[in-house]
Amino acid sequence: MNILITGANGQLGREMRLVSQSSQDRYIFTDVVEADDVETTLLDMTDREAVNALVDKENIDFIVNCAAYTNVDKAETDEALCRKLNAEAPRILADAMKRRNGWLIHISTDYVFGGDPYNTPCREDQKGTPTGVYGQTKLEGEQAIMASGCNYIIIRTAWLYSEYGKNFVKTMLQLTATKPQLKVVFDQVGTPTYALDLANAIATIMSNGKGLKAKGIYHFSNEGVCSWYDFTKMIAEMAGHSQCDIQPCHSDEFPSPVKRPAYSVLDKTKIKQTFGVAVPYWTDSLRACLIRLMAMTKG
Repeated sequence: MNILITGANGQLGREMRLVSQSSQDRYIFTDVVEADDVETTLLDMTDREAVNALVDKENIDFIVNCAAYTNVDKAETDEALCRKLNAEAPRILADAMKRRNGWLIHISTDYVFGGDPYNTPCREDQKGTPTGVYGQTKLEGEQAIMASGCNYIIIRTAWLYSEYGKNFVKTMLQLTATKPQLKVVFDQVGTPTYALDLANAIATIMSNGKGLKAKGIYHFSNEGVCSWYDFTKMIAEMAGHSQCDIQPCHSDEFPSPVKRPAYSVLDKTKIKQTFGVAVPYWTDSLRACLIRLMAMTKG
């Protein structure tokens, strides 16, 4: 198969590069900017003609859309660009795959939820109730893909982190190593997702061969439940940063233009039953990421 990755220099895109190394498939890694250490095909996924030309030239069977506008706070004042990347571009990718009878795997987010109070894991058929521009545009992107008539798999994920780029784990590693005290919210509950685990799940899906029966929305995060406070405590413990006093606090102590989901644990039953995807427990994946991160730092 010929597989095109968008956002190939982001967190998930980088992990897809790693996964591709053990695959017999041919991968084309695209992004809007080049990176110093990896080969990148430049592609603006908001340019319909450019997308169609590359898809045809490379005979693409799958597009995995790892690209998105993800700055949740900035999205409130940058709505036009956020909507262009999160809602309009996915439709362009979907149309390109429909024309070729290929597949689009699109990464969405737990932020499509949040407007209603939940206390049980969110299912795929649950109504989207986004509370900000980011979540709303991601929901619009899902709807555009479904309306296109293409073969699609939409994967909602949450609290993504990796060895690459800026993310919560790397930020907390730095802060717990340098700050005597830290306050972290305990009233937002979800599940962290190691980007490598998600990349492996995507690879499993692409190799599954279930065809049109697999079309739909799926949820993937690591197993288990925690708050951002619990997450930070575990990061510090695993890193040996015992000198930092980490205290729980309420979300309103950190004013934000966006109301974030208070509970966005994702139910992963469907993706496990449909594709046989293995879902590691969040602390096991965090430990694996920290080990790899330390090895990269030493290297």
